[in-house]
Amino acid sequence: MVFMSKSRILVVDDDPKLSGLLAVILSRVGGYEVLEENRPFAAVQVAQKFCPHLIMLDVDMPGKDGGAVYTDLSNHPLLKQVPVVFVTSLISKKEAGIRNGKRYLSKPVDPTTLLETVRALCPRHRPDDATAAIA
Repeated sequence: MVFMSKSRILVVDDDPKLSGLLAVILSRVGGYEVLEENRPFAAVQVAQKFCPHLIMLDVDMPGKDGGAVYTDLSNHPLLKQVPVVFVTSLISKKEAGIRNGKRYLSKPVDPTTLLETVRALCPRHRPDDATAAIA
């Protein structure tokens, strides 16, 4: 018998209301384990400890924008493999999707589109051996 554990998603957004909304949709409807981080400077450190299978990342944040956080994640030897979905109000729904090799969702995020995007990148459950901690 193979035991399954929930896939983990880290939501990084400086707006606690939006990160909370995404977390509710992803956890209650999608069945994922979700952690919110509202401080962009702490995102990489939190990701190291949480070991996410996917990161939802706001683009426009004060002090350190999503592009800078993405660069830090991409340069981290263990986190660079974690898929990232950018969530932003800087693009329209028509512009959302894959742009320059990166995935974008437009705010306000449609729950159905959110779950479809996440399911394509991160199955709800993975075997326990695939969720080994990042040291």
